[in-house]
Amino acid sequence: MKKTVRKAIIAGNWKMNKTRPEAKALLEEIKPLVANAGEVEVVACVPFTNLETAIAATEGTNIKIGAENVHFEKSGAYTGEISADMLTELGVEYVVIGHSERRQYFGETDETVNKRTKAALAAGLKPIVCVGELLWERECNITEEVISRQIKLDLYDVSAEDVKKTVIAYEPVWAIGTGKTATADQAEEVCALIRSTLAKLYDEATAQAVTIQYGGSMNAANCAELLSKENVDGGLIGGASLKANDFNTIVHAAVNG
Repeated sequence: MKKTVRKAIIAGNWKMNKTRPEAKALLEEIKPLVANAGEVEVVACVPFTNLETAIAATEGTNIKIGAENVHFEKSGAYTGEISADMLTELGVEYVVIGHSERRQYFGETDETVNKRTKAALAAGLKPIVCVGELLWERECNITEEVISRQIKLDLYDVSAEDVKKTVIAYEPVWAIGTGKTATADQAEEVCALIRSTLAKLYDEATAQAVTIQYGGSMNAANCAELLSKENVDGGLIGGASLKANDFNTIVHAAVNG
């Protein structure tokens, strides 16, 4: 990590877990553990039903709250969807966009990821845009092509200034919830590829300013090695974010990295 150049961010992605009382209890457990995280940004991305509870529970602390998705229209006949303005009105700061589970199960495409990213930025949210290759794509040795294409499409027509407000999470799909993890060298290789792609699309200064997370079964055991890499600026944490002590270990690995 280059914390003197760009922000280190550890964000928990709770997925479809925790009722409101459970969410409050977990955040109350996490708060004192991460209170001394210093310059590392700590984020909890929680289900829509938990947002108001989470924002109230973390008021006055160093924990930021994020949502797990957002729609690209401001309002209208989109039953079951949530707009960016609805999230900002609540006090949400971050939003996960294009997670592999959204792409796999709910038909997200690079086009809709692009629309959601621009809507989030327009409303003042900080998007965490997820990219990553399938196992078959890695075995076919086309990871570079897949990731570069996603970056170009997902950030189409996004200005350099807005890209600097955007977090990119590299999450190899084959390592999401499987217990498999990219090696630290594999994670560094792809995060560096993302940065070089940004440099080509924008410029080197912009590329260096963007926080790039690794998100693929990062846990308490492997976080220190992953976060020691120059282009890995944090993590998008799944299962380990639901365990206060494990999440704390990852946060402090970033503090010390």
